[in-house]
Order: sequence, then structure tokens, then C-alpha cells
Amino acid sequence: MKTLLNILAHGFLWLLAFIPYRWAVVVGYGLASIAPTFSKSRVKVINANLRACFPNLSYEEREQLAQKHWRLLGRSFAERGRLWLGSEKSITDFVTVTSSVDVTDGRPRLYVGMHMVGIEAGLIATSLYLKRLHTNPGITLYVFMKNTYFEPRIKKWRERFGARMFLREKHGRELLREIRRGTFVCLSPDMDLGRKDSEFVPFFGVPTNTVLAVSKMAKLAGAEVCPIFTTLRHDGSGYDCHIGEPWPNFPTDDPVADTARMNEYFEAVIRPRIPEYYWIHKRFKNRPEGQSSIY
Repeated sequence: MKTLLNILAHGFLWLLAFIPYRWAVVVGYGLASIAPTFSKSRVKVINANLRACFPNLSYEEREQLAQKHWRLLGRSFAERGRLWLGSEKSITDFVTVTSSVDVTDGRPRLYVGMHMVGIEAGLIATSLYLKRLHTNPGITLYVFMKNTYFEPRIKKWRERFGARMFLREKHGRELLREIRRGTFVCLSPDMDLGRKDSEFVPFFGVPTNTVLAVSKMAKLAGAEVCPIFTTLRHDGSGYDCHIGEPWPNFPTDDPVADTARMNEYFEAVIRPRIPEYYWIHKRFKNRPEGQSSIY
């Protein structure tokens, strides 16, 4: 039964890859309308995250944000058929990439992103962008999926334009070598990955367990740190992926201060487009000693 469901889901992704994009968006919004009914635990996570980060908003205002977030989540799921199985043109038709730095100049850089609903679109479009520039393919990290049917397939689909994906738990030294070579290495450190090599720094006013890896890795590699984030266009026609200029005076000798500064930057990007952030993640899973769980 499980295998049959996986095969049906695979077929559904193929369908989404080839129907007109506007239809896929409508399908995504339709999925979003029923998803909360089957994801009660995630409804609680989203609501808890919004309540923690925006305590000054009314219940009704947070509910509106949650509903908009579900719609964008559904849309992003439907778009993955096109991203994973569609043609290059079908992807570049709805995702653009712009860069404020020359990604081909070989300078050691670490690119830092955050989990917006457009992250999948942005990273796959970036792999196409690097391919067109005939430069080293990009590297991102991933977490091993428990679904043995989709795990190897999704990894293959994400790498089909030259990108390489490394397991998050491994390859630390190899990542340093690649950064020093000028390879496009992208990390998304806005997840609670446990207490190891992490500190509590503010995120929307909430002490948030955050890895120090960006500051430490950039320091070891002698690398600049550039932001990369993907946002939904105002007219809803697709996404724009932005690669920004290096953060000035980053990293410093204080990785905790650097990490707090990184979270401040994330906040500044998220605030104008709150529903686009991945509130469905348990961002505040670990708590400082003496504080109860928000979930």
C-alpha cells in the first residue's frame, strides 16, 4: 500500500510538471485548503511560532497570517513537480536569479539563505544560473529522508543541473575546501539542529538556538558571507532569487555576535513578507534552561 501511494504521488508530480504553471498554482492553493485538516500537529506549530514572534498581534491577525502561510506552502509543494521534473525553460519562466557579486570570480564566499517558501525554487534556479555561467556547480546540505522511495529520487532531481548535495552531518572539511576554491556553497542555518555548537541568540525577540557554523566556517575559510533569499513576486507570477553583497565586517572574532547579527538580517527580510517564512518548522524546539516549550 505504501509503495502504491508513493507511485501515485510520483505520477502526481509528473502531472504538475507539465500542466500550465497557473494551473499548478491553483492546485497548490487547493491542497492548502485541506492540508490543515490532516496536519493538526503542524497547525499547532505554526500558531505557536507566530504567537511567540508576534505577541502584539491579535489572534485574528495571526490567524490571517497562518492561513496565508498555508496557501503559500501548498503552492510551493505543487511547484516542486515543475522544479524537479520540468524543463529548464519551465523553471526559468517563473524563477529569476540576480546577483550583486560575480559568482565566477573564484573568491572564497559562503552563501547564507533562510527557509522561505521559495527556497526550493531559488536553489534549483541558482543551479541553472551557475550552469549557464559555466562555473563550478553549487553545493547545498540536506537531511536524509525516511521515505526510501523518494529519498534517492529527490536528491537526483535536485542535482540534475549540476548541483551537489551533501548530508548535513558530514563533509565539514570538504565544505571548507570547496569554499576556499570559490565554489558556490550555500547554507541555511535557520533551523534548530540541537545544542551542539549552537547558542541562544534573538530571533524576533525570542532566544533561539542557532548554529554558529556560518561565522566559524567563514573564519576558517577566509571567506566573505553573502545572503541569498527567494521571495514571491508582488503579482504572484513567480519568484525572484536575490544574491546579495557580502556582509561588511563579517565574520569577526565573536561568533555569537555574528550569529545574532545574521538573525537580525533574516528578520529584516522576513518582516515585509511574514507568510513566506517557514513557520511550519519547530524553530524554537530547544529552550534555554528553565524555559518551557512553546509547543
